Amino acid sequence: MKKISFFMLAAAIMLSACSGGSKQSETQETKSMFTGAKGEVKLMTLDPGHFHAALVQKSMYDQVDPVVHIYAPEGSELQSHLKLIERFNNRAENPTSWESVVYTGQDFFEKMISEKPGNVMVTAGNNAEKTDFILRTVEAGINVLADKPMVISPDEFPKLEQAFKVAEEKGVMLYDIMTERYEITTMLQRELSNVPEVFGTLVEGTPENPAITKESVHHFFKHVSGSPLIRPAWFFDVNQQGEGIVDVTTHLVDLVQWEVFPEVTLKKEDVNIVSARRWTTDLTPEMFQKVTQLDKYPDYLQKDVENDILKVYSNGEINYKLKGIHAKVSVIWNYQAPEGAGDTHYSIMRGTKCNLIIKQGEEEGYKPKLYVEATSEEGLDTFAGGLEKAVNQDLAAKFPGVQLKKLNDNRWMVEIPEKYKVGHEAHFGQVTQKYLQYLAQGKMPEWEVPNMIVKYYTTTEGMKAAMNQ
Repeated sequence: MKKISFFMLAAAIMLSACSGGSKQSETQETKSMFTGAKGEVKLMTLDPGHFHAALVQKSMYDQVDPVVHIYAPEGSELQSHLKLIERFNNRAENPTSWESVVYTGQDFFEKMISEKPGNVMVTAGNNAEKTDFILRTVEAGINVLADKPMVISPDEFPKLEQAFKVAEEKGVMLYDIMTERYEITTMLQRELSNVPEVFGTLVEGTPENPAITKESVHHFFKHVSGSPLIRPAWFFDVNQQGEGIVDVTTHLVDLVQWEVFPEVTLKKEDVNIVSARRWTTDLTPEMFQKVTQLDKYPDYLQKDVENDILKVYSNGEINYKLKGIHAKVSVIWNYQAPEGAGDTHYSIMRGTKCNLIIKQGEEEGYKPKLYVEATSEEGLDTFAGGLEKAVNQDLAAKFPGVQLKKLNDNRWMVEIPEKYKVGHEAHFGQVTQKYLQYLAQGKMPEWEVPNMIVKYYTTTEGMKAAMNQ
């Protein structure tokens, strides 16, 4: 009897060891599935309800197979996506050569998971179930490239944390599309803030005068790739799109972390919400019809209609401290931009020696420009000499053609060649290239995942604070 028990115990240990080895082998195989080889990345696009999904395919990539499997319900959003891909394929200059294999049906997600014809899922669209879809996709051992936001509700935030944990266990990569890191004035603002001789150190700031401020203005009616953008009605439902305070602010919070604490691994305890608020943009039936092509509000929007005016909580502001530094992010949605204008960005980083300011207003022709303002009248000649070296020599070595233009005794502008101003749509290709690089390496920088978690913790906690005001 003892011999039998010993035999059974030994067998159990061997079986357990084999199982563990198998799991370890599977994880290692998943982590090393990419080498950078041609066509090894096979995309699956899930329910592309937002044009950002198509912008990932505005360019071709050697590493990506041209056949893309699309899983979505039938409808105008899918057709808009396919038309945009077709437009990329048929353009005169640098046409793409994507082939779309489409599955339509209400079981589109389950079908994608069961068929699994690709190894990377791209998602950009209705955010109501996005966090759940992301979690279930990484549980199936599939990499995810997700448009922001990956979560729109404080209640769903733990699910996103779980998704990152599962992604690590499965050896797959979960990454969000942070295009604004590739905007040239932001890149140069970050570079100069890391030159102590010019910037000094970042001040601590106050709630009234934060050390860093990021403000973004967007518009419901706009043009994309030369054509008027038709938005789905659900885009105006905060239960499906998310409020502005957890949507566009994702980019702004990301930039605060990326510029103030470059390559520093952050944690949730580093964040302290000071205050937050939210308010609506009001749309008339005529405005709604122009941007959606619908003659009336759907039933699910009636909760937000007062006297025939649709009130959308698309605006928000968060004042918070990050590792003791005061920051403010705010987003505003207007109906339509002034003639010749588009979405705009304002940012200021306050240093002990100068302020680095990005403006994109009428004075700038609605094009982002980077200014440097000395904070002291003393030692201006020495400061100017250091600034000129930092820009005309050091920055110009990294970004050829960049040069400094003096505006007055204590104010300068960084002149940037047009070749660097590639535009918002092109940034999606740059992010995708970076993601493909990470896939081939089998890893991201150590700070990326923790900081993504902190970023969404900040936006969802900000929303919670605003809701409690």
